[in-house]
Amino acid sequence: MTDTAASSTAEAFRVVRNPHAATPEERAKKLEHLNFGVTFTDHMARVTWTADGGWGDRRIEPYGPIPMDPASSVLHYAQEVFEGLKAYRWADGSVRLFRPEANAARLQRSAWRMALPELPAEDFMASIQALVELEQDWVPDAPETSLYLRPFLIGTDVFLGLRPPKKVDYLLIASPSGPYFSGGVKPVSIWVERDYHRAGPGGTGAAKCGGNYAASLRPQVEAYERGYDQVLYLDAASGQLLEELGGMNVFAVRADGTVLTPIINGNILEGVTRSSVMQLIEDQNLKVVERDITLAELREGVESGEITEVFACGTAAIVTPVGRMGSADFEVTVGGGEPGPVTLAIRQRLTDIQYGRAEDTYGWMHRVV
Repeated sequence: MTDTAASSTAEAFRVVRNPHAATPEERAKKLEHLNFGVTFTDHMARVTWTADGGWGDRRIEPYGPIPMDPASSVLHYAQEVFEGLKAYRWADGSVRLFRPEANAARLQRSAWRMALPELPAEDFMASIQALVELEQDWVPDAPETSLYLRPFLIGTDVFLGLRPPKKVDYLLIASPSGPYFSGGVKPVSIWVERDYHRAGPGGTGAAKCGGNYAASLRPQVEAYERGYDQVLYLDAASGQLLEELGGMNVFAVRADGTVLTPIINGNILEGVTRSSVMQLIEDQNLKVVERDITLAELREGVESGEITEVFACGTAAIVTPVGRMGSADFEVTVGGGEPGPVTLAIRQRLTDIQYGRAEDTYGWMHRVV
C-alpha cells in the first residue's frame, strides 16, 4: 500500500506501508518491557543522494535489512555519520522532540568533516515528522521511556577507492526505549583511560561518526573487566586534560557551586544535552566555566571535597551521576557515592521540560503529533 504523509512538512515523503506491521496487540506486548535500543518500529525513512541528482526519492518504507553491494564505500572506508534524539509522549497525548534543529545542524557538521553531502535541515525535520506521524503509536508513555530516533548517513557508492562517495543514503530508524542505564538513576563508575585516546588534534572527535565509537569499544571492554561502567578519556597531546566519556560529556561541581566542564576544542563532541545543561545550570544562579581541567585537579578536588559532584550527560543517558572514579594508580569516591543535589536538580529540570511537566521557556520542544 502506498500513500503520502499527511503533514505539510512531510508531504514530499512517499509512504510504502509495511504489510507485516505489528498488530496493536503485538505492539503493546513489545512496549511492556523496554530496554534501550533493542526494539524497532515497523517503518523507516530514507532519502538518497547522488552526485548527479542531489537529494531525492524521499520515502517511508518497511523497516528491514538494507540491500548493499559488498563494495559499498561505507563497508571499507567508514563513510558514515549519525545522530540521536528522542520523541517524548506528553500527558496530553501529544509527541514532542527535544531541540531537533540542533541535531540537524550537527549532522551537517559531521557530514562535512567526513566528506559526505550535507542533508538539508528541511529534509531532516520532514523525515522525522513523516516517520513519527506514521509510528506515533510506538511512542511509549511509561516513566523514563521515549521513542529514540537514529538518523544516519552512509556511503553506498560501489567503488574500491579512497574518495568521497558519489551515492549516499540517509536513513532514519526509530526505537521505543527505556532508560539507557537499567535500574533507574544511580551513580556510575568511571575508569580514567591513559593508554587509549578517543580523538586527537585535527581528528574526528567533533564529528559524530561511527569510527569514534568503534575505537572506544576496546577501552570499554577493559573498563568492564576492571569493574567500571564507563570510560573517561584524556587528551592525546598531553595525557593530562579531561575530554569526554565514550558517549557523554562530563561536568564537575565545586563546593562553591561553580560547575566546570572541558572546553570544546575540536576533540570533543558538542553535545546538544551539554549545551542545554549549561543553560539550566546558569538559570539556577550557578556559574558554568568551560576550560581545561586536568586529571590531577579533578582527583585532588574529589579527595579534598573541593569537588563535590561529577556527572555526565548525553541524549541517551540524559544526566547521570558519577559515584566512583579510578585509574591505574588511584580510586576515589565522589560525594560519598550518592547523587549530588546539583546533578539531581538539573536532571529533574531537564526531564520535566522534555516530558511536559514544566513550562518550556526556552522553546526547546518541537511538537510533531
